[in-house]
Amino acid sequence: MHVNLYTDGGARGNPGPAALGVVIKDEAGKVIKHYGSYLGECSNNVAEYQAIVSGLRTGLELGATSIDCYADSKLVIEQLKRNWKVKHPDMQTLFVQAWNLMQKYEKVTLTHIRREKNTEADAEVNIILDRKA
Repeated sequence: MHVNLYTDGGARGNPGPAALGVVIKDEAGKVIKHYGSYLGECSNNVAEYQAIVSGLRTGLELGATSIDCYADSKLVIEQLKRNWKVKHPDMQTLFVQAWNLMQKYEKVTLTHIRREKNTEADAEVNIILDRKA
């Protein structure tokens, strides 16, 4: 089964209260699963990584064998494509988690998208952060 994964992470303040948002769609674009989770205090970049790790894990739980990942974090996408170095220790740990999950799929694509194309995942983040406010 193939799925499309849209992820977003955000922190109000940097670092600050943070959340992740995940939207998983089938090939026809129908939402299969969507959710947000509160992460506590962390940076935007950590929240972005937590989101893709969570989404990759959920895709596997749903039975996906191939996945197209879309995120508006250029940092996360470029690091996972191995175009940019991962220097921060927290990010290195999350990179390894995401990388290991990606290896469990037959095929993975990683695409950076503009914020305007990621509104559903962003909405999941804001729902969680608004509840915590």
